[in-house]
Amino acid sequence: MRAADPDDTDRMTENTMIHTGFGAESTIWDVVEGVDLSGRRTIVTGASSGIGIETARALAAAGAEVMLAVRDTAAGERAAVDIRDSTGNQAVRVGRLDLADLGSVRAFVVAWEGPLHLLINNAGVMALATPELTDRGWELQFATNHVGHFALTTGLHDALAAGADGDAEARIVSLSSRGHLRSPIVFDDVHFDQRPYDPWLAYGQSKTANVLLAVEAHRRWSPEGITANAVHPGAIYETNLSRHMSPDVLERVWSQVRERQQRSGGFGFKTREQGAATSVLVATSHQLDGIGGRYFEDCNQAQVLPPDFTPETASGVAPYALDPENAARLWELSERMVANTG
Repeated sequence: MRAADPDDTDRMTENTMIHTGFGAESTIWDVVEGVDLSGRRTIVTGASSGIGIETARALAAAGAEVMLAVRDTAAGERAAVDIRDSTGNQAVRVGRLDLADLGSVRAFVVAWEGPLHLLINNAGVMALATPELTDRGWELQFATNHVGHFALTTGLHDALAAGADGDAEARIVSLSSRGHLRSPIVFDDVHFDQRPYDPWLAYGQSKTANVLLAVEAHRRWSPEGITANAVHPGAIYETNLSRHMSPDVLERVWSQVRERQQRSGGFGFKTREQGAATSVLVATSHQLDGIGGRYFEDCNQAQVLPPDFTPETASGVAPYALDPENAARLWELSERMVANTG
């Protein structure tokens, strides 16, 4: 699982910011060039469309065995055919996984056999206009984006530990979003029982949880050769993530992205191949050997923002999303939630 290193090859210490030589315009094909994943087994959730399918395509092109973990298996099978045809790799399979249903998550985990080398927690839902609850009374974005992935990740711990053999570690990539800047974890009211529901606060909280999952998983499991990092893919037009948003709301969101890009002079909308690049790089690059508990965007480690940042204009990672006490508290809460489902 060794990538061809770009020129910037400073060896990383615990406090060194990671600059990879890639950037916002890099694609999956740029970052996967020179990577050999032969013999490596991978899972990508939400891999039937959007950046999920492009992430899976890049891993398959590098020689990995790829499991597309999807809710809609018919769509997953179509994606698998597409990936096999475009890469020539026939080791692309489909498994059913509904992250909002912990019974489905448990069934997926039980069905997995053997080691696992890469787990890409890519699937998600965004900005549900009205509050939706699972049958256990959990707010659906938190339940899907975080709790389901937490149950999947912890359920596959032994497989990941088995995959961390010899000179290769096992890696977890947790997809977050700049949306995490909108809200920390509101531990006293995660499911909006006591406060008015806000779709963006709910989404932001779930995306903060995605970062904190990587922080705590790395702290707990890195001695076993398992690393975990979080990534922000960027703003991407061609994705199903916004499927629950009305056209008017979606246009307002895209307008905000355009305005932010104009103010900052930064990169605007990405293609799916550009959006998936950070996930693929963090999953495969030799530059990240032993590195975990961090947040990446545009293929590089993001700056930590000051506590008084402005969510609408800031770019980087909120300090509360990397806070080890928050990470440990969320892990304990998630363990209780999963344990109470029987």
